[in-house]
Amino acid sequence: MLRSVNDLNDYAIRATDGDIGHVRDFFFDDKSWVTRYLVVETGSWLLSRKVLISPIAVGQANWQEKVLPVAITKAQVRASPDIDTEKPVSRQHEMQYLGYYGYPYYWGGAGLWGMNDYPGLMMARNGGVESTVLASAREEERDLERAREQRHRDEDPHLRSARAVMTYRMHATDGDIGHVAGFLVDEQSWALRYLVVDTSNWWLGHKVLIAPQWIRAVNWLEASVSVDLDRAALQKAPPYESAEALDRQREESTYAHYGRPGYWQAEQARQNKTAASADHR
Repeated sequence: MLRSVNDLNDYAIRATDGDIGHVRDFFFDDKSWVTRYLVVETGSWLLSRKVLISPIAVGQANWQEKVLPVAITKAQVRASPDIDTEKPVSRQHEMQYLGYYGYPYYWGGAGLWGMNDYPGLMMARNGGVESTVLASAREEERDLERAREQRHRDEDPHLRSARAVMTYRMHATDGDIGHVAGFLVDEQSWALRYLVVDTSNWWLGHKVLIAPQWIRAVNWLEASVSVDLDRAALQKAPPYESAEALDRQREESTYAHYGRPGYWQAEQARQNKTAASADHR
């Protein structure tokens, strides 16, 4: 199911031994458009320090109480690497963070999360002890992981603030169309499936959905997003009503309007390929 990032702001993050704080932002990967970290303000118990929480730790949400449970303790959060969330998060910072919690790296695989499409599949419980289910558990693939770490160590920051992007202007191939008003995130994969675009400052129109795959370019310095669609297509697009559930039928209607294949088709094909490859081992 898809959830509004705006709605998820202020959700409580509940550790195994008490509340940590509340969600204030989301850092997403600007290559795959997947939420990599929740930015959580801890409040008075940790001097209002902001910390990062990976979706790998997030369990089944309590949507009624607006709570996201996480499989970590308050003591772990207190001792976690102090990362300045007001500055770009480097790959080295990520490696330090993931290493501290014992999480595998999410980059380098064919899926959205390593070799998987869901963060929860990156960790497995065995007799109460967490262990990675990635192939990196095998010695030969540990060598590949170390090589991959060295290769990515000096990469430029690639994480972006969802809150910041919600102010970006949107450009079609033939002119301005409005601004980013929000995101819809997949509650299982944490992928940002759609940008919610408010077109009212263009033609007194409605809100429409734009998939990240249709983006031609993002100018991070000028705070603008360019999409591979013209204004006429967007003006006639199915309107997005936040009060209505966006089910698969509505998604199919949106993709059909733009003449684009659905993201679920590509992911299903990738999962089938992975399963076939595993069967041949």
